[in-house]
Amino acid sequence: MKNMTLKEIAVACGGIYYGDDENYYKEVTGVTIDSRKIQKDCLFIAIRGARVDGHMFIPQSIHDGALCAVSEKRIESASYPYIMVNSCAQALKDIAEHYRRSLRLKVVGISGSVGKTSTKEMIASVLGQKYNVLKTEGNFNNEIGLPLTIFNIREEHEVAVLEMGISDFGEMERLAKMARPDVCVLTNIGCAHLEQLKSREGILKAKTEMFLYMNPKGDIILNGDDDMLASVTPANHIEPVFFGLDPALAYSAEDIENLGLKGTSALFHTPDSEFGAHISIPGAHMVYNALAAIAVGRVLGMNDGEIRQGIESLVPLAGRNNLIETEFLTIIDDCYNANPASMKASLDVLSKAKGHTVAILGDMFELGPKAHEMHCETGEFAAEAGIDELICIGYLSEDIARGAVSANPEMEVHHFDTKTEFLDHIDTLINKDDTILVKASHAMEFPEIVEILKKR
Repeated sequence: MKNMTLKEIAVACGGIYYGDDENYYKEVTGVTIDSRKIQKDCLFIAIRGARVDGHMFIPQSIHDGALCAVSEKRIESASYPYIMVNSCAQALKDIAEHYRRSLRLKVVGISGSVGKTSTKEMIASVLGQKYNVLKTEGNFNNEIGLPLTIFNIREEHEVAVLEMGISDFGEMERLAKMARPDVCVLTNIGCAHLEQLKSREGILKAKTEMFLYMNPKGDIILNGDDDMLASVTPANHIEPVFFGLDPALAYSAEDIENLGLKGTSALFHTPDSEFGAHISIPGAHMVYNALAAIAVGRVLGMNDGEIRQGIESLVPLAGRNNLIETEFLTIIDDCYNANPASMKASLDVLSKAKGHTVAILGDMFELGPKAHEMHCETGEFAAEAGIDELICIGYLSEDIARGAVSANPEMEVHHFDTKTEFLDHIDTLINKDDTILVKASHAMEFPEIVEILKKR
């Protein structure tokens, strides 16, 4: 990691260096907060977690090869270098900001209420046709995960595609201060995290904090079909580029053909061209992801052939509209996370499947005082979409069941308080040749259900 000597790190995080002069001018090879992932000459930052205090592992991390540790405590008689700071959590962010400033690559920052990860994957697939791309992996999109992603950037990378997730005001500003995006992409303004952000207006205000630390000569790419984003006028005077289905927008799509579980094809329009492409992942929302990726590809100098290849090369992630075909079942694994908009989008995908359709849905969290109402509306949507069988698991999901029955009293609806209770009855509820959607908030731990279904 160039420009990451212990001297520079200590200055970047406002820490006090304890150690010899020889190590003071050495560069670290990487940064980690996980003592199980120590590499030779890396920097170990001792984060205090809810259950474990990283300071306990400082001696072992040095023994395993770390060059230096960052600590909130004075380490008496230490025989190794360490940097003492007021807050290791803040030091993690400060060091990441310093490292990002030393890099010359382009950064694409992505946020929104729904579709951040699938849009990130689409953009990375497109940009990967021309550039060496690093992208956010897993759920590393918060104030701990983002800096760790930034530390994975190396000299060979030409573009970093960074997902930025928030749940409260001020978080996006802190993320943007580290990421310093050259291109900002916002997918939509929905109803996620209403407990803290209170309203869609609050969500818009929080999400657009991304613009505060972006490249002043960069690009802002927004979903022009979203009523909140369509009216955005950034204070930094960068003129946004809009995408959507409205033909008046700079990037739009028409002739959209829903191929059910086989994906979607569409004709895409840019400001000066048009081309057709097939998206293999099911869901009408994937057209929006493709449009966002086309816009990003264009502002970063790609041609239509490269962009088309990237769209058609996209493969699904586990838990993200991942289509699994077993000998007896077709499973739509979309259980990584959920909110009302993404739940309805997934139910719409399921409704296009042939044969008997089953939705296994769980609780959606962080929806604030309207949580019960939103779960009920989800159930109504499932009934109106024509889903054959609905299985609801969890306390809040009782409202999904109630909403479905109110919309269609003839619909087959089941509710279970716990996942264990459902699994005890799975043999009587799931049949050969069913197409099954599995979706809930991440904390419901529905991947277990997917794994059990795969073995049936």
